[in-house]
Amino acid sequence: MSSLPEPAHVIADDTEALKVAAALAEEFRTGAAERDARRRLPRAELDRLSASGLLAITVPDGHGGADVSAVTLAEVFRLLAAADASLAQIPQSHFVYINVLRRQGTPEQQAFFFGEVLAGRRFGNAQSEAGTKHIQDIRTRLEPRPDGSYELTGVKHYSTGALFADWIPVLARGADEELYVAYVPREAPGVSVVDDWDGMGQRTTASGTVRLEGVHVPTDRVVPHHLTFHGPQLHGAVAQLLHSAIDAGIASGALAEAVAFVRTKSRPWFESGFETAAEDPLLIQRFGELAIQVRAAEALLSAAARAVDTARGRLDDDTAAEASIAVAAAKVAAADAAVETGSSLFEVSGTRSALDALGLHRHWRDARTHTLHDPARWKVQHIGRYVLNGTRPPRHGLL
Repeated sequence: MSSLPEPAHVIADDTEALKVAAALAEEFRTGAAERDARRRLPRAELDRLSASGLLAITVPDGHGGADVSAVTLAEVFRLLAAADASLAQIPQSHFVYINVLRRQGTPEQQAFFFGEVLAGRRFGNAQSEAGTKHIQDIRTRLEPRPDGSYELTGVKHYSTGALFADWIPVLARGADEELYVAYVPREAPGVSVVDDWDGMGQRTTASGTVRLEGVHVPTDRVVPHHLTFHGPQLHGAVAQLLHSAIDAGIASGALAEAVAFVRTKSRPWFESGFETAAEDPLLIQRFGELAIQVRAAEALLSAAARAVDTARGRLDDDTAAEASIAVAAAKVAAADAAVETGSSLFEVSGTRSALDALGLHRHWRDARTHTLHDPARWKVQHIGRYVLNGTRPPRHGLL
């Protein structure tokens, strides 16, 4: 386990969480382009996140956490992603696997792991696999041993956060072929984390490979994840809400960079007749269009977060469905806004903005990479079925 130089701060409430997130975002914005260009992994920045207490804000109040609303959690991620989308992506799974414990952990498991999170420990993830039939074709095995413990074997890809984690939650199939999550120490014998991520975007997420070779897992480190989907649930809605917030943050960050560039560095087109590029009516029109798209994405993100909070207070099939559909709408809009704004940054800023040394292309690369997590076209399908025929979205955890 990593050891923080001092105990992590414990954030008291939503207001403090937003204040801390805004301050850290400003801090992380400085150096974001350099980290991306050099692929300098943000270990120090993640330690700052841990020490700030921001990674513990969804721990239930009964265990000493702030238990912030989904509205606050989404805004925290949006703020961080606007500053550095790679850095914001790393703790996404951390919060997802806190939710798994909230839903299916025993009281003893919750007490232990929530204590770890409050102390500043980080969860990574090891869930996706390559070369399988589809994303839910999980082949990593959690086999029972005679003493009641388990042995874990498999290979995971796109394991964002694992390299920086204290605990790696591993999605695996048990002897009954059901899905379980095994919480494994990062330094456990048989665990190796390979920094082989070479994506064009989100370069510093270190979303590489995790190999699990006969890893011993005690019984009290295993959670029956399959039970999450036996009734109305918000597992997928919360996970996708955070992805939506990251995309909305990329969009707002790209727009802000475009504004700053045009105001301070762009030359006016000679035919415009104006002294500055910011006075050009054609540029003004385009910035208005982009601002509307970004604001729409942010508004849908906020509405989706409120739907999640409503469902948390009164969880049933109807509220869970409404939350999932609201999040799906936010994800589609935010993904479009992120890709469009990241690309249009160059259209409005001109030739000089394409200089590699400026690093402005990181916004588009991050957007294009992150929005590939799951296809927006299927979210549109589920929205259409819900609106037209009242068909509730499926409970597979990706909505």
